[in-house]
Amino acid sequence: MAVVGGGTWCTAVIEQAERFGFDGAIWPVHPTKPLIANLGAFPSIEDLPAAPDATFIGVNRSATLEVVSALARIGAGGAVCFASGFAEAAAEDCSSVDLQAQLVHAAGDMPILGPNCYGFINALDQALLWPDQHGCTPVESGVAILTQSSNIAINLTMQQRALPIAYTVTSGNMAQTSQAEVAQALLDDPRVTAIGLHVEGFGDLRQWEALAAKAYDRGIPLVALKVGASDQARQATISHTASLAGTDAGAQAVLDRLGIARVTALPDFLETLKMLHLQGPISGNRLASISCSGGEASLIADMALDTDLTFPALTDAQHDNLRNALGPMVALANPLDYHTYIWRDSETMAEAWSSMAGDGIDMTLSIVDYPLTNSTDWDCATDAALKARATTNAPFGIVATLPELMPPQTARALAEGGVVPFFGLREALAAIEAAQRIRAPHTLPICMPGSSDAGVLLTEAEAKAELAQHGLIVPRNCIASAEDAELAAQRFEGRFAVKGVGPAHKTEANAVHLNVDLSNVGMVARSVGTQTVLIEEMVTDGVAELLVGIVRDPAHGFVMTLGAGGVLTELMQDTQSLLLPATAEDIDAALSRLRCARLLHGYRGKPGTDLVAVRDAALAIQTYVLAHAETVSEVEVNPLICTPTRAVAVDALIRKA
Repeated sequence: MAVVGGGTWCTAVIEQAERFGFDGAIWPVHPTKPLIANLGAFPSIEDLPAAPDATFIGVNRSATLEVVSALARIGAGGAVCFASGFAEAAAEDCSSVDLQAQLVHAAGDMPILGPNCYGFINALDQALLWPDQHGCTPVESGVAILTQSSNIAINLTMQQRALPIAYTVTSGNMAQTSQAEVAQALLDDPRVTAIGLHVEGFGDLRQWEALAAKAYDRGIPLVALKVGASDQARQATISHTASLAGTDAGAQAVLDRLGIARVTALPDFLETLKMLHLQGPISGNRLASISCSGGEASLIADMALDTDLTFPALTDAQHDNLRNALGPMVALANPLDYHTYIWRDSETMAEAWSSMAGDGIDMTLSIVDYPLTNSTDWDCATDAALKARATTNAPFGIVATLPELMPPQTARALAEGGVVPFFGLREALAAIEAAQRIRAPHTLPICMPGSSDAGVLLTEAEAKAELAQHGLIVPRNCIASAEDAELAAQRFEGRFAVKGVGPAHKTEANAVHLNVDLSNVGMVARSVGTQTVLIEEMVTDGVAELLVGIVRDPAHGFVMTLGAGGVLTELMQDTQSLLLPATAEDIDAALSRLRCARLLHGYRGKPGTDLVAVRDAALAIQTYVLAHAETVSEVEVNPLICTPTRAVAVDALIRKA
C-alpha cells in the first residue's frame, strides 16, 4: 500500500497499519522528505516500484486531484481521499462542488473513498488505511459497519459489547463510491455476518435495491441507523399529506420496502448488529422473560408496551416443566419472576430457563445484573444461560437492565456460547424489535419521480375528473355560477355540499357548506364569496373518513400516505407510508396498522366499511400518479368517505407541471 503525504495523519496511517499486524509493503510518497515513519519515501507516484493495491492520500484538496490522476494512470487499485473542502463546503466555497466533480473525473475507473473520510479497517485480514485511533481487533468473522461520518466510525470501533467488527468503512462525501456499492462488495466476503449502515442520505435508490436483493439472497441481514433530512424534500406544500409524510416518512418507507431493519440510536445499532451476528433475524415478535425479581418482570412488560413485542401466555407444557423445576411457591407467568429458590443451582436454573425457550417463543431473555464489586456468585446465571442455549438451540439472551451491569468478559463468554449478551433493557428490546422486521425486499422497483416544476394546481372539480378517469369514485357534481346554482342543483338528489372554487383550504376560508337542501342552494352559493361554486351530492352513509395522498419526494420516490382523514387529520397523526408502486397486499397491510382500523371493520355495533373499495380507491389514485409520474407532484383525497358499500372521494387536490 502507498501513503501519500508527510503530515501527522500520514505517519499515523503507517503506524496504525504496522501496529495492527499488516505484513505487506508500505510505500510512503513525499517530494522532499526521505523518511516517513522511519520508512524510506519515494519522491513521486511515478517512482513507486509497482502500482499500489490501495493508497491513503493525505494532502490538501488541490494536490489530491493531482495524486488521484497519477494513481489512475499507473493502474492503482484504489484510494482513500482524506482531504476536506469538497462538496461538503459548498456553502462557504462555491468552487468546491466543481472541485469534487474534477476529483471524480481524475479517478476514472479507479475506485476512491471520500473525499473527507478516514478510510477503512479490515480486521479480518489485518489491513487498514486509517489515520487515527480505533478499537478494532483481529477477528475471524464479524459484522461490517459503514458510515459517512469518520468520527462516529471511531466511536463505534471503541465498543466493548462483545461485538466482533470485521470491517469499518467510512465514505465521506461519496463522490464516486457509495455506501450501497461498498456494502454490495462486502457481501462477497463469507466472513461477514451482518452489515450496519449509518445513513445520512440514500442517493441512488437503484443501488440500494440491488444491495437489498443481494443481501437477502446471501442471507446477510442489514440494519440502518437513518438520520438527517433531505433539503430536496422540503418543498412548499399545500396538502395535509405533504406535512404528514415529510422526509423521514419517505426514508422509513424506503427501508421497509427493502426489508432493512431501522434503529434510531447508536447503542441500539450495536446491540442489533450483535444479535444479528450471534442469532440472525427472528421470525416473530413473541418474547419470554425470566427474572428473579417482580420489579424486573414488571419493568420489561411496561417497556415493551411502546413496541410491537408481545409476551404470550405459558403453554400447558411450559407450565408443567416450570412447576417441576421451581416447585409450588412460584406464580407461573410470562414474564416470569422465578424468585431465588434455585439460585446457585445452575442445572435447575437451566432446566427452568429452557422451559421458557422455544415452543412458540421467538426470543427468550433472562434479566441478570452483574454487580461491579464481586460477581462470582452470578456465575451460575452465566452457566445456566449457556446450558439453556445448548439444550434448546433456541434464541436466548442475557440482558442487564443497565449497560454497565454487563461485564465485558462475561459478555464475551456468553457470546462464545451463542447467548446474546444485551447491554441495557431498552437497548435489548430495540434490537429484538429491529431483528424481527428484517424480511425479503419488495420485488417491484421503486417508481422514480420526474423533476419538472409542479406549478399548476387543479381545481377540486378538475382533480376529481382526472382521478375518476382512473377508477376513483367521486360524487355527482357540477360547476355553476352563484346565480345559476339552484337551477344546476335540480339535476341531483338529496342534500348537497356547496364549495367555493379557488381556495386551496376551503374549510379555513369558510368556503364549504354541507347539508344544503335544494331550496337554500342559491342563497348559500351567493354567500360563499367566489364567482363559481362546486355543487355535489352529499355522501350520508359514511362509517369512517380516510386520507389517501401521494407526494413526490425527490430523495425517496413517490410516498403514499394512508391515514385517518377529515379536518382533524394532522391532529390525529394516524398514518402509514408506502412507496410506489404498492400492491393491493401492501395497502391492505398498511390499513390494518392504522389506529383507526377498528372503525373500518365496524366498531361498537356500527357497520364496517367495504375494505376492498377502500383499497381500490388507493390503487386508483396510484394509477393516476404512475401515469403522470413525470409531471405530478402532489395528489390528495381527503376525506375519502368509507361506507359499507363504497369509498367516495369528496375532496381532491392535484398539483403538477
